[in-house]
Amino acid sequence: MMSSIPIRVVLAGLALLAAGALGAWLAAGHYRPQLDEAQDLAAKCRLARGALESAVGEQNARVAQLRAEAEQRQQVAAQAQQEARKAAAGDYAAAQRLQQERIGGDQCAAAATVIDQELGL
Repeated sequence: MMSSIPIRVVLAGLALLAAGALGAWLAAGHYRPQLDEAQDLAAKCRLARGALESAVGEQNARVAQLRAEAEQRQQVAAQAQQEARKAAAGDYAAAQRLQQERIGGDQCAAAATVIDQELGL
């Protein structure tokens, strides 16, 4: 009777081991497709992330380029405006003198006289 107890324990242990192996095999069979699908999805997400990072990098570079071009255009416009002011300064001064001169009589004749004086005629 004593010898049958160790055999029973060994058989019970083997039965438990077999049940565990069977359970692991069944679990692997059940979860493997889900795990494979999750891994595929993760790979697609990594590819999409890389593509988005690349696109964002390109957009940032283009935005920086556009800002630099806008700043350059602003500088050119400011310089052109300054040159236009300098070029118009003489005409502006002449117009001011015309407005300040007072000549009696007919307004049209007075304007013609003032303009002729400015033009040196």
